[in-house]
This record gives sequence, C-alpha cells and structure tokens, in this order.
Amino acid sequence: MKYFKNVETLEELRKQYKELLKKYHPDNPNGSTEATKEINVEYDTLFKTLKDRHEHNASDTTDNNTDYNNMKYDFSEDEKLREVLQHIVTMENINIEIVGCWIWVDGNTYEHKDSLKALGFKWAREKKKWYFHTEAFRKRSKKKLSMDDIRNYYGSTEVQTEATKRLKEA
Repeated sequence: MKYFKNVETLEELRKQYKELLKKYHPDNPNGSTEATKEINVEYDTLFKTLKDRHEHNASDTTDNNTDYNNMKYDFSEDEKLREVLQHIVTMENINIEIVGCWIWVDGNTYEHKDSLKALGFKWAREKKKWYFHTEAFRKRSKKKLSMDDIRNYYGSTEVQTEATKRLKEA
C-alpha cells in the first residue's frame, strides 16, 4: 500500500482516509486527481478486506448453539399457558382468546375477578379485558395497539369452552 499504513480496523481506515483526502485532494496545492483515485482504490481494497475479517471474526466468536437456543420455542412457557387455560376453561360466561402467547379474557368476568387475579391475570382498562402472559415477554415499545392490531400482528384463536359450545348448539 502506498498511502495507507498500519490499518487494522475499519475505524482506523476511515480516519486515515479522511486525512489523506485532506492532504491529496485536487483542490489542495499538493493534491492531484491521480493521487485521489489511487487513495480511493486502496480504500476500497482495504475496506473489503477489513470488513470480511470483521465478519469472519464475529461469526467465529458467536456460539451458534447459543444463538439456536435463544431462538428455540420455549416449551416451559407453553406448559404455563396450558396450565392457566385449564383453570379458566371451566369458568362460565367468559370468552377466551389466545393472541400470540397471551391469553385474553372478556365477557361476564366480574364473578371470576378474584380467580383471574390469583392466576396472574391483569386488567387492561382500555381494552376492557383481562390478560395473562408469561414472564418471558418484555414490552419494547410505548406504542399503544388496539386489539385488532394485536390480533393482526400475532394471530389469534378463540378457545371453545363447554359453555360456548352449548350456546352455539342451542
């Protein structure tokens, strides 16, 4: 390399590039178009080399098994949701909806209020529904979504209880 010296990182490359352009730019007395072109060719070559090295090192340091484990479906969360569903399926006059990994309950819930609280349900005042989710969920946004937005985003399923089956049959 004619212009770049001892460049080990992309940050060093960018820093030297700026300095070289200041020094060899055609508008400067010591600069020329040819020098600027040579600097740009060297920069492109070094950039590709350092970027490839950085990506290669990054892939070596990440444990692919750990990444896979972080992405795997957590069946213990599923078990907890099923356990909660087993408790509320027998409640009368309520509607149960699973949206993503949340359970939403509405209908005539006043008589079941204490039971829902004991199971870990919380009241969503704006939606006028009870909801349950496992501790794995952490809200990342302050954006407020309607129930329709949430359903469209995560998908939803209504749970058929014995009481709702009887009502539909009648």
